[in-house]
Amino acid sequence: MDQEDRIALFLDYENLALGARDHHGTAFDFRPIADALAERGRVVVRRAYADWSYFDEDRRMLTRSHVELIEIPQRMGATRKNAADIKMAVDAVELAFERDYISTFVICTGDSDFTPLVHKLRELNKQVIGVGVEKSTSALLPPACDEFLYYDRLEGVDIPTTRGRRGRPARPSREPQQVEQLEQAEPVEQEPEAPPAAEEPARDVDTLSVLVAQTVAGLQGSSGGEVTASRLKRTLLRKDPTFSESDYGYRTFGELLRHLAEHNVVELAEGPAKGDPEVSLPEHGDREVAFGLLRSVVLDLAAGDGAVALSGLKNQLRRARPDFSEKKLGYRSFLQFCKAAATSGIVDLQWSPEADDYLLTARPA
Repeated sequence: MDQEDRIALFLDYENLALGARDHHGTAFDFRPIADALAERGRVVVRRAYADWSYFDEDRRMLTRSHVELIEIPQRMGATRKNAADIKMAVDAVELAFERDYISTFVICTGDSDFTPLVHKLRELNKQVIGVGVEKSTSALLPPACDEFLYYDRLEGVDIPTTRGRRGRPARPSREPQQVEQLEQAEPVEQEPEAPPAAEEPARDVDTLSVLVAQTVAGLQGSSGGEVTASRLKRTLLRKDPTFSESDYGYRTFGELLRHLAEHNVVELAEGPAKGDPEVSLPEHGDREVAFGLLRSVVLDLAAGDGAVALSGLKNQLRRARPDFSEKKLGYRSFLQFCKAAATSGIVDLQWSPEADDYLLTARPA
């Protein structure tokens, strides 16, 4: 138990409850947050801040989950938005100084006003996890945290379908005249609702392959040591605190890595600890194929002097191989990829002041 993280949980309850109701039409449920934190350590402090006269049912639910309710009363007819924020921030900093054994603070809110609190806790060498309703979370807050969990994506959160979609199955049971009247009275309901634009790139495995390959390459270049799966996951969370393998359809990070290894994005080897494999970029395979593709395209495009300008060359490679991407191979730019090919003896790469561009020449095979 001494090796477990001790967690202090602080809930800006009005922000969470109103966010869940306004954007999903449902009551806030604390259980999914409790389950997610149980996987990360031992929660020793649970506090929620609000004017509880507005949340009678919620108060019972939180009490059953052993959450300490901090009352922030509001004067009749007045709004004291910052009252709960200030009290919560003061309590969190005080606890950080008084309880050295608490290693992780979980700040449940989407309010950017808590960003300075997050920075201060991290200065005190505390890990900070944020939790918020996705559509009501400020864009400033997630990047400040070590990890950020969107409430909407947690296991156990039931997000209902839109009213328009829920109403359609019932319409055939109505009289034809009633259906016609409803369709005329509710034109907005008839418009198809596309899924949120942010969800598509989050589930794009190709985008994930690029992110993982670039991260592994960066870790290998900066430290030169082995890159373990646990270290890679921590680095991915530092780059994007909202990262979660479940968004891509994988139950565990190891399952995700095995999928990428099967597609030759990374290679896995036995690591220093069981269940924590070493991750590296393939030394051969796709990279050698890509170098060969570069050389053949340069030969085909070579003019009389046998040199091809770097500008526009990437498009030519994609015409020959539409799935080409230097980023999947761990290179941050096409120029970096060409420099690697030159280092490997595939091409010559020289800067030309006359052409104001790099020129590539294919070396003999």
